[in-house]
Amino acid sequence: MALPKILVVDDDPAVRNLIQRFLSKQYQMESAADGKTAMTLFEQFNPDLVILDVNLPDANGYNLCQEMQSQTGVFVLMLTSRGDEADKITGFSKGADDYITKPFSLKELGVRVAAILKRQRAVTTGEQQRIVLDQLMIDPVRREVTLNNSSVPLTALEFDLLHFLASHPGRVWRRSELIQAVWDYEYVGDQRVVDVHIGQIRRKLEVDSNQPVMIQTVRGVGYKFEVPETTEANNKSQQ
Repeated sequence: MALPKILVVDDDPAVRNLIQRFLSKQYQMESAADGKTAMTLFEQFNPDLVILDVNLPDANGYNLCQEMQSQTGVFVLMLTSRGDEADKITGFSKGADDYITKPFSLKELGVRVAAILKRQRAVTTGEQQRIVLDQLMIDPVRREVTLNNSSVPLTALEFDLLHFLASHPGRVWRRSELIQAVWDYEYVGDQRVVDVHIGQIRRKLEVDSNQPVMIQTVRGVGYKFEVPETTEANNKSQQ
C-alpha cells in the first residue's frame, strides 16, 4: 500500500527541513518555498495533504488553499505564526481542515496529520449509497454534491460534514459530537469552527442562509439536518 503524500509549503527552509525529516518515515514528502513552486509540485505530486504557510513571498496561503482544493479536494493543514482567532476563522472559512500556529510541537503536528489523513478511510458499502433528497444529491464515492442539477463546490471538510448530517436526518448533534465524528479526534480548539463550516455550507446550499431549511440550528444544543418538505410530501404520495 502506497504511503500517503504530503506537500510542505513554507518559505523558511528550517521549518521545511524539520517537518520533512520528522514525517518522512511515514509519508512521501515534497516541499516548496513559494506559491508558484507549490502549485507546480501540487499538480505533479498530487498530494493527499498540504501543510501550508499563510505568508509566502509570492502568494497568500488562504488563496492557495482554495485553489488547490478546487482542483482535487485535497486536505490542507494551515501552519502559520498568525494565531489570532480572526485568522483561524479565515483559514477555516477558506477550506482549511486544521490550523497550527508557530512555534509548534512536532508531536502535535504528527497527531493532527494522522487525524486528517484518517478521514481518507476506505468507503464502505453502506457509505457508497448516494443520498438523494428532493433536488439535493450527495455522492460519497465521487465526493460530489449537486443541487437542482448544478454542482455545488464544497471543501473536503464541508463535504464530510454535510454527508454526515444528511446521513442522520432529524437527529440533533452537539458541536462536540460533530467534531468527534467528522474531524475524527478530540479537537483542541474553539468549537465555533463547526459554526464556520455550517455557515459556509448554508451559503452554498440554502436559498436564504439566514433562514436555513436543510441545516437547522437547535438553540443551546447544536445542529440537525431536515429532509426538505417536498421530499417528504413525495414519499407520502408514493405510499
